[in-house]
Formats: sequence, C-alpha cells, structure tokens
Amino acid sequence: MNNVSKRTSSIARRINTAFCFNKLKAFFTLDLLMVLASFGFFCQNSFRTIPEGESVKRFSITGDSYESIVLNFFTDISEYSFPMDEYAHFMGIILIAVIAYQLLNLLFSFAHTSKIRRSLKPLNELALQAEAISEVPLDTTKFEELEEAILKVPVDKKGARISTGDRDLASIEAALNSLIHRMQDARMQQARFVDDASHELRTPIAVIQGYANMLDRWGKDDPAVLEESITAIKNESENMKELIDQLLFLARGDNGRQKLSMEKLNLSDVMREVWEESMMIDSEHKYLFEDGENCYINGDLAMIKQSVRIFVQNAAKYSDKGNTIKLSVKRAGDKVSYMVQDEGIGMAGEELSHIFERFYRSDKARNSSTGGSGLGLSIAKWIIDAHQGSVEVISRQDIGTRMTVTFRASD
Repeated sequence: MNNVSKRTSSIARRINTAFCFNKLKAFFTLDLLMVLASFGFFCQNSFRTIPEGESVKRFSITGDSYESIVLNFFTDISEYSFPMDEYAHFMGIILIAVIAYQLLNLLFSFAHTSKIRRSLKPLNELALQAEAISEVPLDTTKFEELEEAILKVPVDKKGARISTGDRDLASIEAALNSLIHRMQDARMQQARFVDDASHELRTPIAVIQGYANMLDRWGKDDPAVLEESITAIKNESENMKELIDQLLFLARGDNGRQKLSMEKLNLSDVMREVWEESMMIDSEHKYLFEDGENCYINGDLAMIKQSVRIFVQNAAKYSDKGNTIKLSVKRAGDKVSYMVQDEGIGMAGEELSHIFERFYRSDKARNSSTGGSGLGLSIAKWIIDAHQGSVEVISRQDIGTRMTVTFRASD
C-alpha cells in the first residue's frame, strides 16, 4: 500500500513540475513584453515634447548607474535629455509587484501535486477494493506496468495515450487518458495564448522601430516623412496599449481578480445608450433600436455595456456602408435578452465554433483590412459567462449575423 502511494505521489509531482515549468516560461515572456512596451511609451512621450520644426538626428541612452540613466535626443538645433530615473523606479516597483505575484502563483501551484494525488487516490482504492472482493492478493506488477506506461507518455505531445494492453487496467487507463487529455489541452491553450500575445505585441513594436529608423534617416529633411512617421508611431502605440489592456482584462478574469459591481439594471436603458452613441460616432451605417418592457437584470453596468459595444463594433466592422444594424431587447418569462443583428458578410458554419477563442479571426484576408486583435469576442464571452448568461450565434454567409445574449431576469 505504501509503495503504491509513493508511486502515485511521484507521478503527481512529475505532472505538476512540467506544468509549473511552462507557467514560469509564460511569466518570463510576459515580464519581458511589459518592459519593452513601457519603454516604448516612455520614448514616445519624450519624443512628443520636442518642439515642432526640429528634426531628430539620433538618440542615445547614457548613464553610469540605475539612478542616472538619461534618454538623449539630438536635433539639428539642440539636444534634449530626459532622465529615466523616475521611469526606472516606477517600472522597478511594478516589476517587483508583478514578480512577487508570479512567485506566489508558482508557490501555490506546487499545491496541485496533492490535488493530482487525491484525484488518483480513488483509482488506487478501486484496485484495493477489487482485491478484497476477489480475495486475490494484489499483483503489484500491474501497477508497475501502469507506471511505466505513464512515464512513457510525452508531456508535450498532443494525443499521447496510456496503453498497457492489460484488460484489467482498461478502466484505469481510460480515466488517466481523460485526465491527461484535459491537462494537455490546458497546457496547449496556455502556450498558444502566450505565443499569440507575443506575436501581436511584436508587430506594433516592429512598426514603431521601422518608423523610428525612417525618422533617423530621412525625417530631418523631409516633412512628409516626419509627419507620416509620427502618425504611425502614435497609432501603433495606441494599438499596443489597447492590446495590453485587453490582455490584462483576460488575465485578471482567468485569475479571478476581475471584480463585478452587481446592481439592478434596466437592460433597455443600456442598449439605448449604446444605440445613441453608435449613431453619433458611426454615420456609415443605419442603426435601429427596438425597446422592451420590464427588462431588468442584475449585472455590472460597465461590463454589460462593454459586451454590447463589442458586438455592435464587430457588426459594423463586417458590414458594408449603408447596411442596417439592429439592436433590440425583450423579455420572455424569467429571461431577458438583448440582440445585435447585422446585414454583413456572415460566417461559415465551421467558423462559428471558434469565434470566441482568443486571437481567433474568422477570415484571414478580411482581417488584413479590418484589423483588430481577435480578443474582443473573447472578452464579451467572459463578461457573459461571469453574469451566468448565455450567447447564441446565428450567421449565414452574405446574409448577416445575429448575436443573442440571455440573462436571468431580476424582478
């Protein structure tokens, strides 16, 4: 019995060690991206303080210590220096806080070993009970075969399965294979999220660097190049800030730190506000609104409104100019629903099952012109799930898409 328990603990530790190592790599990547992004913002803000009409020839970073680092811009008229001590001090505090949180997260992750061991414990007890019923001494060789089969399963290979060929272990193998499948899916989702986030952040950084080089080479003599470069750097910085905000939102949601301020809301009022602001900022589409009566729910006002905005903006993005976008609210029994319907290009059936996945884009060619990070619908889905709601998507290519979100009514 003690030998079986030790083997179970050993397997649990191996599984958890691989998980913690992958989480550590993900944390390191995120820290590096935060430092690069914040340095880019500092450079942009410093560059904007240079008087108009002066062309930047080059820049440098000087300093002998942590507290004396200075960013220098050299123009055709003067030299401008921007001490980075406050920035470095601020980023140091942020990084210390983030790293402290990550270390605590990793520390708590080690407790998963006992959880995995407890998950495997019923399997051991089942084997022992079968032994008692049959009054046949427990054959530990079967467990040794099972352990060898488990140790041969590659952690990073999707679809890997345990197979000993022993019929007596078939049910145990099925349970373990199900557990391994879920763990592999979770690991792959985490790795894909980190890879996609790195890719999305790398693009604006590369654009900013490219235009900075263009400024250095030709911007001092060509006002058109200067204007184009400044506009592009500003736009890419805003895109990067929006992406980071979305990533932080989802990270807080995954860690249970995204708090909701629940209150009784009139969903009709929320939809009306989004309808009015949509007509004001978007004159290229027609917006219709159909009101409902007694459409009260319990929810976070800002979150619910954000989810509606995401669906409306998505509808406008994939609809031609002059198309109609309809917003409506209705109540049916103890359910309250809001609907956003467009006359856009729609989606194929196989795409609908992926639209709420992070960084997923339904049409690669279409995204090249519409832009977006692929996180909006993921955020909307998280908000709906956090309110115990549901979303139904009906879409037909070249006809349009209808999003229907349903919550429990509040009387």
